[in-house]
Amino acid sequence: MVTPSTPRLVVAAPSSGSGKTTVATGLMAAFAARGLAVSPHKVGPDYIDPGYHALATGRTGRNLDAYLCGPELVAPLFLHGARGCDIAVVEGVMGLYDGAAGEGELASTAQVAKLLGAPVVLVVDASAQSRSVAALVHGFVSWDPQVRIGGVILNKVGSARHEELLREALDSVGVPVLGALRRARPVETPSRHLGLVPVAERRALAVSAVSEMAELVSRGCDLPALEALARTAGAVPGGAAPWTPDLSPTHDDPSASAEGPRPRVAVAGGPAFTFSYAEHTELLTAAGAEVVTFDPLHDEELPDGTAGLVIGGGFPEVYAAELSANEPLRKAVAELALSGAPVAAECAGLLYLCRELDGSPMCGVLDATARMAQRLTLGYRDAVAVGDSVLAAAGARMRGHEFHRTVVEPGAGAAPAWGIRSRERRVEGFVQRGVHASYLHTHWASEPGVARRFVERCRTS
Repeated sequence: MVTPSTPRLVVAAPSSGSGKTTVATGLMAAFAARGLAVSPHKVGPDYIDPGYHALATGRTGRNLDAYLCGPELVAPLFLHGARGCDIAVVEGVMGLYDGAAGEGELASTAQVAKLLGAPVVLVVDASAQSRSVAALVHGFVSWDPQVRIGGVILNKVGSARHEELLREALDSVGVPVLGALRRARPVETPSRHLGLVPVAERRALAVSAVSEMAELVSRGCDLPALEALARTAGAVPGGAAPWTPDLSPTHDDPSASAEGPRPRVAVAGGPAFTFSYAEHTELLTAAGAEVVTFDPLHDEELPDGTAGLVIGGGFPEVYAAELSANEPLRKAVAELALSGAPVAAECAGLLYLCRELDGSPMCGVLDATARMAQRLTLGYRDAVAVGDSVLAAAGARMRGHEFHRTVVEPGAGAAPAWGIRSRERRVEGFVQRGVHASYLHTHWASEPGVARRFVERCRTS
């Protein structure tokens, strides 16, 4: 049973590329190998790292995003994920103090650590320094006194002598060295245009990679000391209670309820559609839906009795030929959309609903084409619903995240999905019949009424 004082650690770094994913994932797997039930978490909107965390722990990897969900939900969502666990490991994002651009500490690893009252383990790439490491760590320790850095793990250490010099330098800082990982062949974790290749696409190799991370951390880190540090975390600040989808208020549609028949909601999965938050399925189920997963790469029919369809993010551009070849399913999706049934599509789902993707025919639900682009579109967004849809009432506000290297033309339909407030105001996405398709990734825990509204439309469409 989860308690407000669940032992916990936040694994952070001075910058991206320091090795925190390797250390965090390896630490999760190493703790699990010691017989601990480990709760895995990731700061920010990242969908891929949680897949590796799930392999390491045997539990669902969950995100903690203070921008998408608001700071007030970070601790409740953490406690929800940590139910039944002995210890929790939270992998940070970017550098420790990096967050949403222009928003101060918002959505940074440091903010999440403070919201959880969790000690931080700082992973430092020591490959090109010795005594200077003390100045670096001292700066991170002193920058925000509310962030408790409980230890350092030195990564890419060149030799025994190099390690000795680093440890001597850090003696003056007063932060213990809890591990030293030698410079070695990188763990095989292939990347491409949007980061690591998801677990679903390389299952056997991913299992091997996680095993290597666990061995590396077990060999180079003081696991008992790290566990002891996690146990110094007291009660979660503010007396937060675990989040639950069953008691979530219906913000944008108070009339929606979980009563009535259980409509079947089909959720796209498989290697092409790997981006999703676990809370979405939990919210749909709590709202009264029967959730069934299908794989658009291989399943030629939608699940029997499908009343609504959710197509999240992923890599359809990598599988465009295979998705196009599955013509029976493309036709089934188009027929469902034409019938007026609710369809929610985010990013990859948007591409799949277009006429074509890089010249390969897709579902043809939207009068738009999609193609790969050179420019990466990345960042948090403030959005407002332009009109009524199956997800939101006109004027409803949500926060989201864009992360893609594709372009859809046109970028918005006659009835756009969202108005985006950024440096330049714009509209994007498509609302037609029961379809809501957009590049914007959203976290429904921030507005539980979204799931209830969608399920209610499934009942009545």
